[in-house]
Amino acid sequence: MSKTSSSTDSNSSKLCPSSTCNYNSSHDHNHKHGYEIDMKNFLIQTSISFILLLLGLFFNFYLKYDLYASICYLMVLVISGREIFIEGIKSLLFRKRFYIEFLVAVASIGALLIGEFAEGSTVVFLFSIANFLESYASGRAEKSIEALLREKPVKARIIRNGIEVEVDVEEAKVGDTIIIKPGEKIPLDGIVIEGNSTVNEAPLTGESIPVEKKPGDKVYSGTINLNGVLKVKVEKEAKDTLFSRIIELVKKARKDKSEIERFIEKFSQYYTPTILLISLLISIIPPFLFGSSLRYWVYRSLTLLVISCPCALAISTPVAIVSGLTNAAKNGVLIKGGKHLEHITKVNILAFDKTGTLTKGQLKVTKIIPLNEKSEKEILEIASSIGKYSNHPIDKAILREAEKRGVKQFPVNDFRAFPGKGIAAKVNGELHIIGNEEILSDFNIEVPLEIINKLREEGITAIAIADRSKVIGIIGVEDEIREESIHVIQQLKERGIRIIMITGDNEVTAKNIAKKLGINEFRANLLPEDKIKVINELMDKHNNHVIMVGDGINDAPALANACVGIAMGTGTEIAIESGDIVLMKPSLNKIPYIMDLSRKTMKIVKGNVIASIGIKAAIALLAILGLVGLWVAVAIGDMGLSFMVIINALRLAAEKY
Repeated sequence: MSKTSSSTDSNSSKLCPSSTCNYNSSHDHNHKHGYEIDMKNFLIQTSISFILLLLGLFFNFYLKYDLYASICYLMVLVISGREIFIEGIKSLLFRKRFYIEFLVAVASIGALLIGEFAEGSTVVFLFSIANFLESYASGRAEKSIEALLREKPVKARIIRNGIEVEVDVEEAKVGDTIIIKPGEKIPLDGIVIEGNSTVNEAPLTGESIPVEKKPGDKVYSGTINLNGVLKVKVEKEAKDTLFSRIIELVKKARKDKSEIERFIEKFSQYYTPTILLISLLISIIPPFLFGSSLRYWVYRSLTLLVISCPCALAISTPVAIVSGLTNAAKNGVLIKGGKHLEHITKVNILAFDKTGTLTKGQLKVTKIIPLNEKSEKEILEIASSIGKYSNHPIDKAILREAEKRGVKQFPVNDFRAFPGKGIAAKVNGELHIIGNEEILSDFNIEVPLEIINKLREEGITAIAIADRSKVIGIIGVEDEIREESIHVIQQLKERGIRIIMITGDNEVTAKNIAKKLGINEFRANLLPEDKIKVINELMDKHNNHVIMVGDGINDAPALANACVGIAMGTGTEIAIESGDIVLMKPSLNKIPYIMDLSRKTMKIVKGNVIASIGIKAAIALLAILGLVGLWVAVAIGDMGLSFMVIINALRLAAEKY
């Protein structure tokens, strides 16, 4: 197989040096080695080696033509072992380290020196197959990035001087107008300025239901325009689009190692020299002390050397982690490193921000109480007529309710705003006031405290509507709870997670929202800096194992301080920056999925590590006792075990939740 010239960036290769055995790792910047995945060349090479090996065995054991057999065995060594021998020599002479190729080269040459030609060639042949399997696994993991890159648009249709021009996306500038026709990928982030359509945002959010787009709506690079022509004003250059940033973050995530990966790297610093020393002692001490056969104990030491090659151990963890990250990316969840998958499995405390996370962050009218012979319709007509001149969230909620009910609005004059209190204006020539108790007191209007306090006890914010002399109605508004919140909280509780809600709302409102959601613990009246204190407090009490879920805006500091910060949003800048995990669609449904994915990933990682160490140790013991030979050591202890852990790890990428 041909060699690559790529190198990567960790020390895990001390344990398993070829790129086939250490996905996303390297020895140093000058260490260029490994095996390029080339299925055609591999099949040709392996087929020839296999035929030669069979011929050698036939000549050796059936016809007793030892010379012809030896020639066949040597040809297998040259064809299948060329790269192995070259890398083994380089590792010792130029890099002053003992890599796995060196171990195999020593074992095969040692077998030749003691006359075990069949065993020596079999070791190299089987090891080359194991190498390919691991290289293939690494390639499969690498395809998670390639798949994202294939989704990245490369062309954009821009209007310049009234003419449509197709250019590379890198040539488009902020402020350009682009046209996207039905079935085309949206090439750049921007705002729709003309046209209506539905857009498939699954490449970003994992959500298959198309999203309606109209003028004023945002669209994102990499999503697919389905049925209408859209004109979009470009807001981000190609390198700054949400899609490009996701690709970069996924690339970085592969380098952000979990604790178990770091342990294996540290373990690798001592492993190979120790195995070499033990093998050397096994070949020398018994013949020296007991007069045993030198050839017999050299053979045992060579078998131990081969069985101790830790390919399976080195490849199992990074392939499983990348498979988990890939699965998450397919489901609209951006996880910024394997360590976060590992941390989640240790967490049993989850703190939810309320506004914009458990709730939609948008007020909704839930009560209209007419007083003094007025109707609901009249109350809404007056409130919306005045409220259309205000930008306050409560007035916007009233306008939405008026639009929903189709009520008419009246001419308004003499509009006045009273910050922190309310607004007032003349409707059809008559003064009306909208606001809290304070503005009513300023106008000497009696406050219906019994009604207002009752609404507050239910967690509803009460707004009074009055004429010049009396209150004519009360409108109750509250932050709308997300449809999925109650179900998600129940799912998390079933998984043994303790839930705490943190909010800037007052105690009464927080208590009522928590009750509706089925949350037993909450902290209210919190400023952003108070949220950080709460998170730090929880971290101290629970060994730093706390997850914070927020909308990524005012929650950014708390998200950053938590063990794992999960940011909601459709790709807001602050969410991507502040969260360790970003939910590309603002839905809580993905949180139980993240819990399950992390547990499944780490279960596979730990299972692979235990299997790799346990099976290797058992076969190594059998090798020392002389109960297994070289070819068994490679076929079962190296190739077979590597294949098993690879298949176990790769299934994560395709698993559905």
